[in-house]
Amino acid sequence: MKIVNLSTENSVLNTFLAEIRDTEYQKNRNLFRNNIRRIGEVMAYEISRCLTYEPKKVVTPLGELDIQLPTDDVVVGTVLRAGLPFHEGFLHVFDHADNAFVSAFRMYTNREHTEVGVHTEYMASPSVEGKTLIIVDPMLATGGSMAASYEALAKTGTPKAIHIACVIATPEGLEVVQQALPEENATIWCAAIDPGMNEHKYIVPGFGDAGDLCYGEKL
Repeated sequence: MKIVNLSTENSVLNTFLAEIRDTEYQKNRNLFRNNIRRIGEVMAYEISRCLTYEPKKVVTPLGELDIQLPTDDVVVGTVLRAGLPFHEGFLHVFDHADNAFVSAFRMYTNREHTEVGVHTEYMASPSVEGKTLIIVDPMLATGGSMAASYEALAKTGTPKAIHIACVIATPEGLEVVQQALPEENATIWCAAIDPGMNEHKYIVPGFGDAGDLCYGEKL
């Protein structure tokens, strides 16, 4: 299994990350969502380099030529609701992909809000048998939601390859997801890896609650 931290190299991705972390920038939800989409587009491009390619003939108005094109059947799955703009960024690149959606959310299990459980309520997915499965969720904090989402989607078949994509991860979350994934043909992609979480299981320094920043606060 491989973990890729894209922030270790200088790119425009770091600009997008700096803006979504900025408390002033966060006041504009549309700008926040747009940068989450753009991070998805950059990450989708990086993942596209891992696909299987074969030469295909393309006919132009003036002739024809062979171009290396991907042959993988891709399924992009997302964790509702925070993952929606991230998912959209991936679809801008993988525009022929099938789609899957999982409602997996964390719930505090004690009064002090320091212990977290995960509840999976809804799933809509095609078969992932023999396909390249990409699961996207901006935050990989405890890792519980992502692990539960993968386990739910894996019930529809065995993927050819698995890519987990997040904007920000923690070492603890990465460890949990690694334990849930198969050893081979699985990669975790992070735009950044932050040191850890606070007592309420929010990533620090992170950028806050992705769902709330995208769509407004919930009860």
